[in-house]
Amino acid sequence: MLLLTHPACAAHTVPAGHAERPERLAAVVDAIRDTYPDLPWAQAPLATRGQLARVHDDALIRQVLDTPVASGHVQLDPDTFLSPGAAEAALRCAGAGVAAVDAVLSGRARRVFCAVRPPGHHATRDTAMGFCFFNSIAVAAAHALDAHGLSRVAIVDFDVHHGNGTQAIFEADARVVFCSSHQLPLYPETGHADERGIGNVYNAPLTPGTSSEGFRRAWSEILLPALDAFAPQLILVSAGFDAHQRDPLAQLDLDAVDYLWITGQLREISRRHCEGRIVSMLEGGYDLQALAESAAAHVGALVADGASW
Repeated sequence: MLLLTHPACAAHTVPAGHAERPERLAAVVDAIRDTYPDLPWAQAPLATRGQLARVHDDALIRQVLDTPVASGHVQLDPDTFLSPGAAEAALRCAGAGVAAVDAVLSGRARRVFCAVRPPGHHATRDTAMGFCFFNSIAVAAAHALDAHGLSRVAIVDFDVHHGNGTQAIFEADARVVFCSSHQLPLYPETGHADERGIGNVYNAPLTPGTSSEGFRRAWSEILLPALDAFAPQLILVSAGFDAHQRDPLAQLDLDAVDYLWITGQLREISRRHCEGRIVSMLEGGYDLQALAESAAAHVGALVADGASW
């Protein structure tokens, strides 16, 4: 097990009162360090423009990396703001995904959790949105496909908000399967069950108020069987923890034990098909206590079967 992070991910600032604040990352890192003090950490590298260009248009790359922001913030959409530290934070997030894929496919680690921010799964090929600049999980998947030659990569997303960007990037790519549970209706109002891509997209929308039972049923009856049938060579996880009952931006009713459960289910599928290889990247989660507890539970499930630390 390996953990990746970088101080630059905390240096990206947001306007006062914004939910996606630097304290989120501190809560996650502190909780994991306190709970698993022997797990190794490494610094996330910078992604290259070429790695970003596998999934993003040049205009978006230039907007995020080349827009001058000497101080304050430049607003890209109602929720998404460039800061003086945004470009490096975004590059470190995407770079963490690339480094994590390299680590698991080279055998240096079996599982990797990337404790990074801002999140990425709303970013489309050409648009930054929903707190997200670059789609880091998509960059990681494209790296596994193009640099390592994999032919079956699974992206699993249990963030409470649908990963519209991830779906849009890969919905016509048969090498990738995308499995998502999320609240609907809720931003970004995508992820309906009939959105199937070319048969490689599986959405399980959950109504507001859905509890552990409904969440686990959606995964057990719809998403996990689809994932298992795909027999992935690598599992990538968009690990958002904002379906927790304490989260202020949504209305689902999960707790940390549910994240322990779903991670355990993914771990078992990874053992059947891809030698246990999982790369997980932090997405949402906006109540600091819930985020810390849930991320620690997630990491605990990733190491639970005695994988080498």
